[in-house]
Amino acid sequence: MAEKGLAKAKEIYKDRTHRVKELKTEGKKIIGYLCIYPVLEIITALDLVPYRILGDMREPITKADACLPTVVCPFLRSVVDLGLKGRYDFLDGVVMAHICDVGEKTAHIWDDYINPPYSFFIDTPHTVHKAAQAEHKELLKDFKKSLELFTGKELSSERLKEAIQVYNQQRTLVRQLYDLRKIDPPLISGIETLQVMVALASIPVEEGNALLEQIISELKERKDGPPKKAARLLVWGAIIDDVALIEMIESLEANVVMDDTCVGTRCYFPDVELTDDPLDGLAYRYLVDLQCPRTFKEAAFSEMKKDYMADLGARFGYLRDYAKEWNVNGVILQSVKYCDVHGYEVPGLKDYLDSIGLPSTYLEHDYSEGSLAPLRTRVQGFLEVIS
Repeated sequence: MAEKGLAKAKEIYKDRTHRVKELKTEGKKIIGYLCIYPVLEIITALDLVPYRILGDMREPITKADACLPTVVCPFLRSVVDLGLKGRYDFLDGVVMAHICDVGEKTAHIWDDYINPPYSFFIDTPHTVHKAAQAEHKELLKDFKKSLELFTGKELSSERLKEAIQVYNQQRTLVRQLYDLRKIDPPLISGIETLQVMVALASIPVEEGNALLEQIISELKERKDGPPKKAARLLVWGAIIDDVALIEMIESLEANVVMDDTCVGTRCYFPDVELTDDPLDGLAYRYLVDLQCPRTFKEAAFSEMKKDYMADLGARFGYLRDYAKEWNVNGVILQSVKYCDVHGYEVPGLKDYLDSIGLPSTYLEHDYSEGSLAPLRTRVQGFLEVIS
């Protein structure tokens, strides 16, 4: 790929498998992972290349019905469908985690129907109590041993700490990239940001860091950025791995300047603390620090458990910080159909946003390009209210 910076990120977004297939021909082993809970540092430290498994909202689902009912998450149905169609045949293995009940079934279906050379399932706890943290560390020990057996290599603490530092560098660079969206108008659009995030999930971490440095340097000199618009929006919710939804929103009088999704801030904002035993820092970061409704986080103080609004503040307060720092004046809550994990959060989250005076609207879609057209009118109406 001759392009650099944003142009290169766009190229990778359009052809995600190009680079990893090159690496595979060079003898590298490619490990697919689903969602943000598989620990990438362990994969990379053993000289394997992590590659995020995504769906394809432009590809009709024709084979997944043999494995999953139609009334479950359409994103995960798409993932299984692509797997059955051979789109991920280049993978040397997969690592999946207990992201939700359907996610768990997806991991086992992949194992049974696609039968990759290597597979591992991390039964990630859904609470953050001390006992859950200790359990998570033991699960990561098992994951480490499994990959060591697969590769025939022993992973030292020093090598794992080096991988943590490289990933923390990437997270720092991503936060720097998002800082360029605080400006009004932002120096990078929501569409371009998503293309960068998907690109990072498709190439080795060192190459991703070099790409981010190019992009940040390019943006600081940019003269042709997004135009100033009346609405500065935060988009929250289920996975967005295709620019179609953001493209629809930004075609109206709105700039998407911040997100809380698992291809954006959830995945990249929290660092791993460098602990004496690196598994301690990894176990804490991937269980406690990641902000996703799949993990139940009780209120921090006992009195908050009896106070509905205080509990909401403890759970969603970081969104208030996002809104303040990125000067957000509206929030779009979005989810795919049948996603209980996000759907059950919406009433409480709307109450919290109302309590801090931040307007919001909720969109539900079936993870297909066609489902977005009717939502355009909803977004237009919302923008008229907040403008």
